[in-house]
Amino acid sequence: MLTKFQAVLLVVVTIILALGGIAAVAAFLSHRGIAAVIGWLKARAVATPNHRSSHTVPTPQGGGIVVVPVTLVTSGVALWLIGSHVPGGPLYAALVGAATLALTAVGFIDDMRRVSIALRLVAQVLALAIVIGLMPSHLRVLPAPVPLVVERILLIGAALWFVNLFNFMDGIDLISVAETVAIALGLVVLTAFGLTPEWHGIVAAALAGAMLGFAPWNKPAARLFLGDAGSIPIGFLLAVLLIHMAAEGALVAALILPLYYFADATITLIRRLLRGERVWEAHRQHFYQQATRNGFSVIATVRRIAVLDAALIALAVIATLRGSAWAPLTALVAAAAAVAWTLRTFARGRPLREKE
Repeated sequence: MLTKFQAVLLVVVTIILALGGIAAVAAFLSHRGIAAVIGWLKARAVATPNHRSSHTVPTPQGGGIVVVPVTLVTSGVALWLIGSHVPGGPLYAALVGAATLALTAVGFIDDMRRVSIALRLVAQVLALAIVIGLMPSHLRVLPAPVPLVVERILLIGAALWFVNLFNFMDGIDLISVAETVAIALGLVVLTAFGLTPEWHGIVAAALAGAMLGFAPWNKPAARLFLGDAGSIPIGFLLAVLLIHMAAEGALVAALILPLYYFADATITLIRRLLRGERVWEAHRQHFYQQATRNGFSVIATVRRIAVLDAALIALAVIATLRGSAWAPLTALVAAAAAVAWTLRTFARGRPLREKE
């Protein structure tokens, strides 16, 4: 007869294997889908290098037109087969999918020929307003005294910033693969331990798998970029997942998992604002970009981010476990310290003897 610990361990392993299977299917479909369309993308959506670019040769972009649909289809089928319940029901899930695809379409048009900033922002605000505004009213992130309409407006604003910072941060090979997989893996782990609802893990597993299928095409020197067709809708999907996660009682974990991207993008934006720069224009001032100028290779930079993200996943789990009332705050402080140390390392660079 199994002990209580063995029974719990068996459940955790079973869930991880199931979610791993979903990720494997998504990875296969994503990789093969990109192989089928990359020639078409080379003729229609090419990123030409300029003085702000991290790449040096014209490279096709728009990989999101495969990664995003694969994520939605794989997770949708898995949710249906498993019978997992999504708050708001099938109609709400369909709205999230439709909004994600709409942002993919707008992003891909931008990858082929420039779309105005105003049009992109309008599309993002509409998508977020629909998805966040139609969340079931019992899902609350802020304390009850805060009116629901005020909370939803604040969430739309926060999610809008997250979507755009995710786009801003997609500036070197594999960085968004590493960050997306890390956040998604954090959700999978939390799901496996029963700390967040099942559907979080299913969607996260599909997204992680689709990005892993994209990774071989994006490793240095990249043969394909996500483009706005990928970074914007992926940021949107992650924002929706993190908001639902926070509303299900895991607010601190939802803050910890994306903390590196949030800190790098936000600090850089504030610095540029204080210098009076045009913050909507492309630049090379993010900490990860400083790292590649200061002695870190692209792979070394992404590796450090991945190690940091692994620590953030562990801290997110600690923050969500029931027990000490101080655990969430302690985990958040530790996460902030780890992110600050990484940013400082990137800004300082590597001593000459350590450079690759």
